[in-house]
Amino acid sequence: MLTSFIRTVLLLCFVILSLRLMGKRQIGQLQPSELVVTILLSQIAATPMQDNDIPMLNTLVSILALVGVEILLSVLSMKSGAVRLLVDGSPVPVIVDGRIDQQALRRLRYTVDDLLEGLRQKDIFDVSLVQSAVAETNGSISVQLKAGEQPLSVSLFGKQPPEPGVPAVLVKDGKPDPAGMKAAGVGEAELRRILKRETVSQRDVFLLTLDSTGRTYLVRREGRK
Repeated sequence: MLTSFIRTVLLLCFVILSLRLMGKRQIGQLQPSELVVTILLSQIAATPMQDNDIPMLNTLVSILALVGVEILLSVLSMKSGAVRLLVDGSPVPVIVDGRIDQQALRRLRYTVDDLLEGLRQKDIFDVSLVQSAVAETNGSISVQLKAGEQPLSVSLFGKQPPEPGVPAVLVKDGKPDPAGMKAAGVGEAELRRILKRETVSQRDVFLLTLDSTGRTYLVRREGRK
């Protein structure tokens, strides 16, 4: 009995350490690959807890291998958009300009109830108030309210704000985003003009977005001037 207790404590500590190495996301924020690894870790760790004949070393090596693969995939996803798209998929707009994209819902196998539940989790009970909504790769729904329903600020008090739309990502991690540039109708020449106006080179950009009003948002990569 004492041996079983010690094995269980050791495995528990090792799994907790492994999850810490993978990151600090909540279950609802896990990407598909991370969720699969988490489930497999629990299964691998549970088996030797129930059967003392299974060598601890085999279990620890399996856990380390899974965590190593997950960390490798995370690093590759940071370096390559193609790997990120293959492993995690891409966000899908489900409400565009206040209109529900039914074809997108069918592709995602979302029902109307699924969409309404996702909106209610954002404290939105009336779908007519939504300007845009995006199904994220972790299963959550991000929402942008219509301009008239957004909280008023001092600068907007007494005025009807323009509809900014969903900002398109032009550059991320120093690389242009073809999908975002296409959505914004920005070509390479226009991107160069924007970068010149912001007095920044493309490789120094961590994130650059553009909304339909022409407003840009720039975040420089850390460690660069």
